[in-house]
Amino acid sequence: MKRPAAVTNLIDELKRLPGIGQKTAERLSFFLMRGKAEQAHKLAAAIQNLKEKIVLCSVCHGITEPDPCDICSDTSRDHSQVCVVEEPHDVYVMENMGYFKGVYHVLMGVISPLDGIGPDDLNIEGLKDKVEKQEIKEVILATNPDMEGESTAVYISKVLKPFSQVKVTRIARGLPVGSDIEYADSVTLLKSLEGRMEMG
Repeated sequence: MKRPAAVTNLIDELKRLPGIGQKTAERLSFFLMRGKAEQAHKLAAAIQNLKEKIVLCSVCHGITEPDPCDICSDTSRDHSQVCVVEEPHDVYVMENMGYFKGVYHVLMGVISPLDGIGPDDLNIEGLKDKVEKQEIKEVILATNPDMEGESTAVYISKVLKPFSQVKVTRIARGLPVGSDIEYADSVTLLKSLEGRMEMG
């Protein structure tokens, strides 16, 4: 028996989301069908609201409603210390730790030649521009400890080498190689940040 087109369309759209395969998409679709219409409408409204209201911060490229974001606008934070992360959600992971009091710079990815992503595809020039124009004392490279994250960190450290007034550090190896910052517990992340080492 052929599925109704509306169900097939929903399954196909859900499969586009990261980590959701055919079976999970089918389960979610049937869950939404069995649920109350109000629940489905709330979900649809939340997704639409997200797309209409959330923007990238013009300063750090984190996700925000006000622009610039609350972190970049906070004068009590140390704007001379910049933590470089791969993706916007990494900012929230670092913030949940409650230790870091500087500001962030989001690269919007990592250098990955196999995926056709080079340095020019990332927000590296924006970081260089910050270092040139602002009084930055330390840049902490908090990319993931996998091959792409490591190569991106090495590339950035070379780009920033001419700026001798800036200390470029890398989070310590408390994180297992190949893991994502997103999945690290706050204690491990704190130890990685506290034990950061100078690069170069």
